[in-house]
Amino acid sequence: MKPPPSSRLRHRAFRKALRERAVRGADPESGGVPLTQSRKQARRQHLAQYRQWLWPHRWTITGVFLLALTSAGLGMVLPMVTKILIDKVLLAADIDRAAKLSRLTWVGVATGGLLLISQALDSLRSVRMSVLNSKVIFKLRERLFDRLLRLPLSDLSDMKSGGIVSRLSGDVDSVTGMVQLALITPGVAFIRVILTIGVLVFLSWKMALASMLLIPPVVFINMVWVHKVRPVFRSIRDDRAEVDGRITETFGGIRVVRSFGREHHEEHDHAVGHHTIIRKRLYANLLQLVVTAGWGLLIPATTLLIVCFGGYLVIQGQASVGDIFAFQMYAFMLLTPVSQIVNSWNETQSALAAMERVFEILDMPAEKPDPPDAVEAPAHVAEIRFDRVEFAYRRGLSVLHGFDLTVPGGSVVALVGPSGAGKTTVTDLVARFHDPTSGAILLNGIDIRRMSLRSYRALIGVVQQEVFLFDGTVRDNITYGRRGALTQEIEDAARRANAHDFILSLPEGYDTLIGERGVKLSGGQRQRISIARAILADPRILILDEATSNLDTESEQLIQASLAELLTGRTVFVIAHRLSTVTHADLIVVLHEGRIVELGAHEELLRRGGMYTDMVERQRQFAGDARSTVGWA
Repeated sequence: MKPPPSSRLRHRAFRKALRERAVRGADPESGGVPLTQSRKQARRQHLAQYRQWLWPHRWTITGVFLLALTSAGLGMVLPMVTKILIDKVLLAADIDRAAKLSRLTWVGVATGGLLLISQALDSLRSVRMSVLNSKVIFKLRERLFDRLLRLPLSDLSDMKSGGIVSRLSGDVDSVTGMVQLALITPGVAFIRVILTIGVLVFLSWKMALASMLLIPPVVFINMVWVHKVRPVFRSIRDDRAEVDGRITETFGGIRVVRSFGREHHEEHDHAVGHHTIIRKRLYANLLQLVVTAGWGLLIPATTLLIVCFGGYLVIQGQASVGDIFAFQMYAFMLLTPVSQIVNSWNETQSALAAMERVFEILDMPAEKPDPPDAVEAPAHVAEIRFDRVEFAYRRGLSVLHGFDLTVPGGSVVALVGPSGAGKTTVTDLVARFHDPTSGAILLNGIDIRRMSLRSYRALIGVVQQEVFLFDGTVRDNITYGRRGALTQEIEDAARRANAHDFILSLPEGYDTLIGERGVKLSGGQRQRISIARAILADPRILILDEATSNLDTESEQLIQASLAELLTGRTVFVIAHRLSTVTHADLIVVLHEGRIVELGAHEELLRRGGMYTDMVERQRQFAGDARSTVGWA
């Protein structure tokens, strides 16, 4: 369903959906999605996986916990010392002025020393926790990045670039913080609460009850309202990933945006997306005001209650002035860990949602896992055979139907036909970007699915019409498929691709930075670097997708001769739209709606007078010149 055109309408739709989910009893922790038994099992499984990630760091976690506990224990000394100083020193009638000053000095120095030790231990705990988080973040992000690189292309397309970045950054950071959120903070806070309550009861059980009277209702309000806020924050994270993905798309296709004058449209969509996020964030903040107001009133209300009730007990002779001061300090020390427990529980739920997003990816199967009996791909290509290959991107919508073809090693095969005929699909199957839905592709009689993906891909080289270059130097891009190549080999590949001369004319030659996607180069220059990259990689199977389409006539003619030398001894698949570029192919495959309708060499197909002949005639009429340049794509 198309989203509403304005942020106001989007926010209203979100609020309505939120209310409907609440009526249906959906689980807010999952953004309104019912927490089914399978999802509960998945969450337990993810928690078990997370424990496995933390197990190598168990002694570090134990040390951090002990440091936090010791620091908290030392921090509880101050209120008791304050009580003793007030009752036994400042208000004591049987001690002279000099003795009071002496005791005050010694107690103050000793207590200050304990507080310094407490702060030092807390600082050490913070440092150790930062180191632990850094190690876990690095390992988890490295593992996640590795898995993302190997996921099927269809899965990556579903996530989009913005979603991928959000998982690698924000989600991983949230997951690694769970040690502190779900273990250290609530564990230490719980022990502090128990110790503080114990001390309060020891001093005066009546004042202990008074100081804790207002805590349960505030905690209850906090739990209820946070239950409502959580799905809003989850929705904000999803919207942020969508906006980030749209930004990536916009600037990735900035030339298209400007050529069609769509700047205002993109600006409007970006503003609507951000306004929607702002509205949801303001709505979440409004909900949280109830919680904030509750905690804001709790501290002064508790203070007032302790002073009034404690003063009554002092008048009645059941407590001392020092007890009131001590209770004030202990009450604050009690509220702080209670708040930490509640907040850590809330933030842990958010971290659990991020954990699910991370481990869902880690649980996804890799692109093409090698079978247990995988064999290495052969070094020599004798034959590639398509045996009744069927392929469908979606179930029930086949793109290839009964594709049978035998390609001798070292031959050049041209794939021609109208758009949507299945040409790119055939080469994607050869490159194993996808596997056949049924049937098999055999290399030297062996199903390529039985070969290790790494060894098979080492045979493949691809030069695409839509060139992709990385942000780096010219040298980096040419050597991308063969790191460690010698300078002489790099320059030789560039010469054969007719790129050497223009590279030398760049400010720093082969070490010139070309910008993201090669933005500092012309289309023809990018294409020639792409061809040089393929030449240097020296593949056994080469896929050319209109590889010279972005070149001027002079450069194209020079590269045709270089490619003719490159193709010698290699098995080549050429996707061709200009038929004049494939007249010398060993085999021309004419495709229509995923089926082979004609097969043969150029002259043979012309004699038949079929679909290929019609395509040639149409292109000749369109070009207005029957004497097209003959060469390779």
